[in-house]
Amino acid sequence: MKILSRGLMTLILIAGLFGGQAVMAEAKAPHKIVIQVSTDEPRTQQIALNNAVNLQKALGQDNVVIEIVAYGPGLGMLTSTSPQGERISSLAMQDIQFSACGNTMKGVEKKTGKMPVLLDGVKVVEAGVLRIMELQEQGYAYVRP
Repeated sequence: MKILSRGLMTLILIAGLFGGQAVMAEAKAPHKIVIQVSTDEPRTQQIALNNAVNLQKALGQDNVVIEIVAYGPGLGMLTSTSPQGERISSLAMQDIQFSACGNTMKGVEKKTGKMPVLLDGVKVVEAGVLRIMELQEQGYAYVRP
């Protein structure tokens, strides 16, 4: 009986130690934010990019996960014809994730006969709104400039 009690006590102590580590790791987890861009208005797109850069500067690149999701008229900012193209490609290399709405891309292709050409570093997601919802369910903060 004493051996079982010691074994149980040891198990409780080990579980407590690992549980404490999990809480500490969670407290150190990076901040997470998703920024929505659904307009072709250049000023709003610029603000979205500025928000991302400012967060990285304030928190440190390793302390924040940033994803910018573009859909509808906002998709243009992630294409090869975007006036923001060089900046977006540069930010993608600095760990800012850019996601383009697959539904919007299909809509553009249907309307123009051509699939939009995306900038390097941009990934395609099934649907922009769906991606935002999934990220919020994972604890991402949401910003729409």
